[in-house]
Amino acid sequence: MTKILVVEDEKAISDVIRFNLLKEDYEVVTADNGISAVELFESENPDLVLLDQMIPELDGTEVLKRIRATSNTPVIFVTAKDDEIDKVLGLELGADDYVTKPFGNRELISRIKARLRNVNNAVADNPGVAISSASEVTINDLRIKPESFQVFRNNQEVELTHREFELLTYLVRHTGQVLTRETLLNEVWGFDYYGDVRTVDVTIRRLREKIEEDPSHPRTLMTKRGIGYYIKKDQS
Repeated sequence: MTKILVVEDEKAISDVIRFNLLKEDYEVVTADNGISAVELFESENPDLVLLDQMIPELDGTEVLKRIRATSNTPVIFVTAKDDEIDKVLGLELGADDYVTKPFGNRELISRIKARLRNVNNAVADNPGVAISSASEVTINDLRIKPESFQVFRNNQEVELTHREFELLTYLVRHTGQVLTRETLLNEVWGFDYYGDVRTVDVTIRRLREKIEEDPSHPRTLMTKRGIGYYIKKDQS
């Protein structure tokens, strides 16, 4: 049974969310502060987290950082903070979606199902390189270990953010295919982005600085001018 961790300090809201999740046959565990949330995440190993941003002890942003230090589990922010900058910050830190209060129960359930579908469909059929949670992939001088969220270049570990890792693995799953910025926003960020496609360019630039020997003359993460980006695999 799919397990969802609900982190919400307002009991009335937590109870409503829990009730609706139980109706959908999800297993539910709840926390009302950030410390309990981290402890339950580590002990319960949920399949998805609904995370309020304004909670006591540790705020939602800090909880998200701690989750992302060890896990790629989907996290949906559920919060009253609806400024664009708050949404962008949360999503750039690694949240998978952002639902603002007040929200409809059907909308929340729909977003949960969408996140879980993305996880189940993470291994796509493609003519390039297949990545699953149990496989290790080598491409050019990179070695990717999805099960531990690690990337190595010439056997030296490269420290990537959650978003950089997601972007790299998505591109590698589609090796040789040129992917537009819009496609990458939809598939990697996974939501109707509140910023613009320059977000992709910024993340690509940071990623190149970490995985390429010479970022100004990349050999792996390539640009198709005016279209998008792709992974090039050496033929040697």
